[in-house]
Amino acid sequence: MDQPADLFEYTSGRWIWNDASKHSERRRVFDVLELKRFAAAAVNQDLEDVASFEKLAEGGFNRTFLITMRDGFKFVGRIPYLTTGPKQLVVASEVATMDFLRSHGLPVPQIYSYSATSENSAGTEYVFMELIRGTNLGDIWFDLSEKARITVVSKLVEQESRLFALQFPASGSLYYTKDLQDGFNKVEVPNVSLARDSDFCVGPDTRFGLWYGKRGDVQVDRGPYTDPTAALIAGASKEIAYLTKFGQPLHPFQRLRREIYDYQKQSPIDHLDSLNRYLRVAPHLIPHNESLARPTLRHPDLQPNNVFVSDELEITGLIDWQHSTILPLFLQCGIPNSLQNYGDDVSESLIKPELPTNFNELSERDQYEQVVLLRRRQLHFYYIAMTLKLNSTHYDALAYEFSVLRRKIFDHASYPWEGDNVTLKADLIYLMENWSSIAHPESSTSGDLKPPCPISFTEDEVTECKRLNAAQIEADEQLQTCRDVIGVGSEGWVPVEQYEETKQRETKLKADAFNAAESEEERMRLSEHWIFDDFDEEEYS
Repeated sequence: MDQPADLFEYTSGRWIWNDASKHSERRRVFDVLELKRFAAAAVNQDLEDVASFEKLAEGGFNRTFLITMRDGFKFVGRIPYLTTGPKQLVVASEVATMDFLRSHGLPVPQIYSYSATSENSAGTEYVFMELIRGTNLGDIWFDLSEKARITVVSKLVEQESRLFALQFPASGSLYYTKDLQDGFNKVEVPNVSLARDSDFCVGPDTRFGLWYGKRGDVQVDRGPYTDPTAALIAGASKEIAYLTKFGQPLHPFQRLRREIYDYQKQSPIDHLDSLNRYLRVAPHLIPHNESLARPTLRHPDLQPNNVFVSDELEITGLIDWQHSTILPLFLQCGIPNSLQNYGDDVSESLIKPELPTNFNELSERDQYEQVVLLRRRQLHFYYIAMTLKLNSTHYDALAYEFSVLRRKIFDHASYPWEGDNVTLKADLIYLMENWSSIAHPESSTSGDLKPPCPISFTEDEVTECKRLNAAQIEADEQLQTCRDVIGVGSEGWVPVEQYEETKQRETKLKADAFNAAESEEERMRLSEHWIFDDFDEEEYS
């Protein structure tokens, strides 16, 4: 059994930069004995019946424990990190969401007990839930045959079709009515009640970006949203309020981008201008087809590690519903990140992918690259094909004109600002340039006329923004190459056993960059803004 200190600390991995602060953020001290007592009570047993209580997994927002009773029964306990927010809403909403979905036959863990507040004898929020049986799809995903992958994609789309069919009266996040304190707006969900003797409602939106850092201190409308325009503008309104109160010049968070701006901090004023422009165009992003704007619930991170399957590849469990939100369908649609291959002409043409005709003549390395590319194309193709067959509602939203742009511009307007004044502005320029294809006609006595675009940019603004956007994309590609060289993901995380080797590769990469520098000033800039060094992330929150 883990010692208490191990239960409190993050031990699953390390980070190439800001390792100490990221571990500190994930440290959570609680009363182990009392949490065990709550765990035992959750399954109608006593503290003395707890045979073992050990760490099972650690994610970006929570620590999970495996609890084994003396009779052999196993189940899962989970607590959030101190930085996970807004904790009370997030815990309450995830519990209600999972109970609601389970009541509609979706394969989610059964909730045994929970506390949405840390004001208890254990000193932490907690959830105790069923241990899902089956194999984690992430463990076998890359070893599956083409036929097996198609089967899994089909099963996922089947589950999504059931999810998309659920009816909600508003957008926001789902709660038990009893868990929402006075002061929060709520819209009742009709005709659903469970053994917990509590009704469901739609309340505040728990998407992480709406509450990140000091944004949680800003008083803005976070839902429920009873019309699609309110949902569209909530994230941008939050960011405007945050930047107005706390905004300060920042270097771009992505450090390879800083050279583009001669290492000068960027003012939030330019981004505020783009956000206000977005508010003017947002109502025009709503599809003319009202069915594409109905409130829809979707899994917030449908990737292999959140899916469990049987030996026959039936889905036995979908986990990690934290930060789930209900949004208009046209904002929820899209291919899951683990399956999509946007940016590839073959995938976007929806032509059935195949290996090139000269495959056998290619070198071994080129053959490997073609096989990997084929896999990505197949996942994209079969997800679309199965969605057309099994979830026509979703397919209609996917196929709606400029569907990707509508979602992308909404996301970019909602994201916390990190010194990037270009990405959202580039979206708005693209929107302006394609306005005649996006805007809906307005009825008038002289016929259907499309409204004029409510925003405009000068020719010089357009040229400069496109130049900077292309430079940022190139910098992002360079950063990805550097990550691939040393073997880290976007957050810089590596397993503990790989940390020293990864740091050695990073040190060599840094030395090579310094040797390639053509001046002392360039070396100084590299030293001050090296992409994998520690830096102050607090100022971005």
